[in-house]
Amino acid sequence: MKRANDNRRRTAPAAPAEEIEGQLEGRNALTEALRSGRTVDKVFIASGETDRGLQRLAAQAKEAGAVVVPVDRRKLDMMSTTHSHQGVIALVAAHEYVSIDDILEEAATRGETPLIVICDELADPHNLGAIMRSAECAGAHGVIIPKRRSVGLTATVAKASAGAIEYMKVARVTNINTAIAELKEKGVWVFGTAAEGSIPMYKADLTGPTAIVIGNEGQGMSPLVQKNCDVTVHIPMKGNISSLNASAAASILLYEAVRQRLG
Repeated sequence: MKRANDNRRRTAPAAPAEEIEGQLEGRNALTEALRSGRTVDKVFIASGETDRGLQRLAAQAKEAGAVVVPVDRRKLDMMSTTHSHQGVIALVAAHEYVSIDDILEEAATRGETPLIVICDELADPHNLGAIMRSAECAGAHGVIIPKRRSVGLTATVAKASAGAIEYMKVARVTNINTAIAELKEKGVWVFGTAAEGSIPMYKADLTGPTAIVIGNEGQGMSPLVQKNCDVTVHIPMKGNISSLNASAAASILLYEAVRQRLG
């Protein structure tokens, strides 16, 4: 049957709210920011909230010098980019990105062999946040992200990191390939992850100075980034699905490095 013409104007789906760097949402994100000593400028808290935990958090923020502003929950809903603000949104000093040298210095200060994650144009803030969480738990010294075609340190990233954003050094570089070249010059071996990697991850020596490259969600590593890696590795797959989520792959590689370093 021929479909009748429909001349009605279709309404385009609403664009997602722009994420704001320096905006933290949720109780855990604010708790970790305060615990780490990060400067909190202003805290918006749901007015009329009787939850003692939230009241205590507001008091801690005020004691740390933040301005605490009670607002209607509907305003919090409008401000929220994560849609899970838990009754509190904080505006903090913009996250301070570091240099590659700062990351290497962090390893030296700890007396440890560098372990770094390079994210090649990740677009999903949940993936970046989850990678930062795994990297912090695994004792990595820093994460490197590109300035373009990549998510930055947004509210969603902060929430997905479960507070790891406050402890993990993040370098935001103009060009990933230039960053890889700089790491190589400083003695760091660069391991790219790819389904067609030349060796399984178990055969890669991750005990020395190591940077693990995680490709983007759709295409993986760009061809030039892959070419510039010292070695490409693959994660053995035993099931019917041939690939893993970027953050899951990062976790597996990070903890393989931890396993090897523990002996």
